[in-house]
Amino acid sequence: MANNIKIRAWMGDGGRATVKAILFHPMETGLRKDKATGKVIEAHYITEVKCEHNGKNVLTCLWGPGVSKNPFLSFRFKDAKAGDTLKISWVDNKGGTASNSAKIS
Repeated sequence: MANNIKIRAWMGDGGRATVKAILFHPMETGLRKDKATGKVIEAHYITEVKCEHNGKNVLTCLWGPGVSKNPFLSFRFKDAKAGDTLKISWVDNKGGTASNSAKIS
């Protein structure tokens, strides 16, 4: 899948980095029906999100079909500096993946 993650990361108070990201994904539950055909739309959702700071894992999220379309993720973590690299990646239930990196400002 194309690069479907938008990330902003910056240094905040007390040496903590603030991260905000949008993960563009349809997030289908498998319970909705197509209005035109009446057929059930196949489940398609993110199952795992990983966030790494300079190669070290700082956050892992295990998601399911109850998460909304294009989910927004926001978190803070310690021991970061301006210029450090932050990488966010996801895997979905169909084996699709996406990842993106950003520098902390």
